[in-house]
Amino acid sequence: MPNNSLQISRRRFVHLAALATLFPVAACQTIGPAGNGTGASGSASANINNIRTGNGLSGLVSDAALERAAGQQAAYMAKAGRMVHTTGWGKSFEARVKDNEIHGAAAENIAMGRMDIDRLFAMWMASPPHRRNMLDARFKRYGLAYAEAKGGGGERYWALVLAS
Repeated sequence: MPNNSLQISRRRFVHLAALATLFPVAACQTIGPAGNGTGASGSASANINNIRTGNGLSGLVSDAALERAAGQQAAYMAKAGRMVHTTGWGKSFEARVKDNEIHGAAAENIAMGRMDIDRLFAMWMASPPHRRNMLDARFKRYGLAYAEAKGGGGERYWALVLAS
């Protein structure tokens, strides 16, 4: 009879070893501090909460795990130069949520362009699917991030992750 605790330990070791070898590659894919909009959640608090309370819903709380997930997607889109919910290495939104240990209902809004946070939220509210995500009563937390386009020029790739 196999020793399950030993198998789990080996599995974790292999997983950690694989992650350790991928870390330098992942680090190369980041946008860098100058164009990195991780931390944008705090700047969006008034926007998202005004939208929600104006529609009879409770406000949302900024969440570090959701912001990290949003930052990963924004950085991927900026590097790829395109707006997508699935990354080039095959990570769907559902897989990224699971990888970031986000549990329960979740949704993602993405955008690209030269805009400030006010314009960004106005655009999302004008789009029925994005509006529906932001006004989903199940959601209690959010994370917002952006990454500068690799060519510069002020163009940003934005990602908003919402979760229960």
